[in-house]
Amino acid sequence: MKKYTPLIALALIVLLFSCDKSKERYGGMTLYTVRDNMKANPDSTLQAIADIGYKNIEVAAGYKDGKYFGWTPADFNKKLTSLGFTPLSAHQNEITFDNVDKIIADVKAAGFQYLVIPVPPMGHFRHNAETKSMYMSDSVEFVTEVLNMVGKKCTEAGIKMLYHNHDFEFKPNANGITPMDYFLEHTDSANVNFQLDLYWITKAGADPLAYFQKYPGRFKIWHIKDMDSQGRFAPVGTGTIDFKKILAQKEQAGMEYFIAEQDMCFDGMTPMESVKISFKGMKDIGFK
Repeated sequence: MKKYTPLIALALIVLLFSCDKSKERYGGMTLYTVRDNMKANPDSTLQAIADIGYKNIEVAAGYKDGKYFGWTPADFNKKLTSLGFTPLSAHQNEITFDNVDKIIADVKAAGFQYLVIPVPPMGHFRHNAETKSMYMSDSVEFVTEVLNMVGKKCTEAGIKMLYHNHDFEFKPNANGITPMDYFLEHTDSANVNFQLDLYWITKAGADPLAYFQKYPGRFKIWHIKDMDSQGRFAPVGTGTIDFKKILAQKEQAGMEYFIAEQDMCFDGMTPMESVKISFKGMKDIGFK
C-alpha cells in the first residue's frame, strides 16, 4: 500500500488546485487602464494582471514604430501567452491609407482576433481641451467608407474589425446625422461590427437595449466601466449603471467578449486597484 502513497498525494494536490476557483482565468481587461504602469514597467504590470486572474487582453496606447510596448508583434504574443493571456483585441487609432496593411499585419502577428478603431480615424476625431469634450468632424460618410475599407482588409487577412464608441457618436451632428446610426446602417456586417462602451452610451443618454433591438448581433465586445454619482468613471459594480439589465440581452446584442476598462481613476484610487475591483464586480454581476 505504501508504494501508492505518492500517487495519492499527487492526486490530492491536483484536486485541491482544480477546486481553487481563484486559479481560474476570467474575463478581459484593456491595458489602457494601466497605460502608465505599462510605460514604466510592462513586465511587472502584465504579471500583476495575470495574478488578478484576467484571461483576455486588449492593447491600447502601446503601439509605436511597429512594436507593442517595445516588443515586436511576435514577441508580444509570446509574452502574453507565456502569462496565460489570450490576445483578444488591439486598439489602432493610427490607421491611414498608407499604413493600414502594415498595422493589420502587426495585429495578426501579435495574435489578436480583433482590430479596433477607437475613434474616427484619419484626423476626423476632435477634442476640445477647454471643455474637455470629444467630438468628430461632420464627414460621417467618409469615416464610414474608411471603416468599410479597413473591415474588408481585416476579413481578407483573417481577423475581425470593430469600431469603438464614445458619447458623441450618439448625438446628431450639424447635418442632423447621428454617426452611430449611420455607421450601423451603412457598414457591411460581414466586415464591420462594434465594440460597445457601456459607460459612454449611458453618458450620451442613449439606450443600449434599443440599439440591440434595432441592430441585433452587431456589438461583439463590450467595454465595461461604471459611472459614479458625479458622472465619472468608476470600477465595475460600484456605480449607477444597471449592468444586469443590459447583460440580460447579451444574446440579442451579439456579445462574445467583455472587457473591463477605466479611463481615469479618482479619489486616490490607483488603476491597479480599479482593475481588481472590476474583476470581482463583473463576476458578482454575472458576466461569464
